[in-house]
Amino acid sequence: MNALSRRNGELHLEEVGLSALAERHGTPLYVYSAGAIEARYRDFTEAFSGHPHRVCYAVKANSNLAVLQLLVQLGAGFDIVSGGELERVLRAGGDPAGIVFSGVGKTVTEMERALEVGVACFNVESEAELMRLEAVADRLGVVAPVSLRVNPDVDAATHPYISTGLKENKFGIAIGAAAALYRYAADADALLVKGVDCHIGSQLTRLEPFVDALDRVLALVAALNRDGIELDHIDLGGGLGVRYHDETPPTVADYAEAILARLGTRRETLLFEPGRWLVGEAGVFLTRIEYVKENEGRHFFVVDGAMNDLLRPALYGSFHGIEPVMNSPETPTTEVDVVGPVCESSDFLGKNRMLAATAGDLLAVTTAGAYGFGMASNYNSRNRAAEVLVRGEHDYLVRRRETLADQLALEQLAPPLPVSG
Repeated sequence: MNALSRRNGELHLEEVGLSALAERHGTPLYVYSAGAIEARYRDFTEAFSGHPHRVCYAVKANSNLAVLQLLVQLGAGFDIVSGGELERVLRAGGDPAGIVFSGVGKTVTEMERALEVGVACFNVESEAELMRLEAVADRLGVVAPVSLRVNPDVDAATHPYISTGLKENKFGIAIGAAAALYRYAADADALLVKGVDCHIGSQLTRLEPFVDALDRVLALVAALNRDGIELDHIDLGGGLGVRYHDETPPTVADYAEAILARLGTRRETLLFEPGRWLVGEAGVFLTRIEYVKENEGRHFFVVDGAMNDLLRPALYGSFHGIEPVMNSPETPTTEVDVVGPVCESSDFLGKNRMLAATAGDLLAVTTAGAYGFGMASNYNSRNRAAEVLVRGEHDYLVRRRETLADQLALEQLAPPLPVSG
């Protein structure tokens, strides 16, 4: 579903004009399409309809409660990486029995809470974590369901910051060391082996890394079977890429065909942890041009959105499409850098863009539904943006704009301090 369209010169998300949303809620502003998320979810689960499977949405991509609630209603499970994400899923009505708990640094408190509510599985990322989880479960008198996240040392051919399956990455257990830990877990009274997990990176645009990783995981599964260790599920993580610019990622149908062909007659339940693929293209980020500036022939649109609102361009050099919300045929097209007001040279949303706009105009930054608001901060004491969810011709404010009072609420002045010297 392509939720973004232009009608009478104005960009709409589903049936809602973006100009009206900006007038009503201000800018900068995140806007998400419920219909686009739903269509993506259905496409993914239908692609694997011939095999037992579950889609566990990666909460880190976009953790807004209304987005999580929508996915709960669709029947999704959830992939979490913190106690905070666990509580968000529970608040949105998610079933703990559909939650897998990933992440390299789980604390004792997080383990206790996850065991208390009964998550489906812990994706264990190190021997030390396995020992800690066993001790916590034993102390509580419960059994912890576990899956080992194995690192297959596969080059995902993506940005190094979002590559997670190489031996130099911090994630997972070396696949060659996994069998011994599985044998230990299988013999431990406080642990229950449920599956195997593998996630090699994010924003992958080729099928070969997925297939290569799966082949190595299936070899491990076969070796475990020979040792008498049977698995309920194989978790293949996420990472399927989306189109930001000129990428040509595989379709989910092609992805499913490649995966299922490798499985053959195996009937373990497949778990998937898509995040960006479900929500990335469903979101836009609205920002207004405050100033048009020229420095010795270089042109800038200084907008009210900044790197604290949408960090990806500054962090990864990532490309997001940018276009005026309203077509303006009388406005000349200019090559510009779209920059924010934050005091960093890396504060940009796009460089060398050909745009026909001027001061006061709205710009839409596209494919902004994933890793946008979730990575936002209060740098420069800026308030975080509002979020809106649209469905058809209706729009819903699902997070109000932060205020300075919200920022200051957690702080207090110290008593007068002595001045040294």
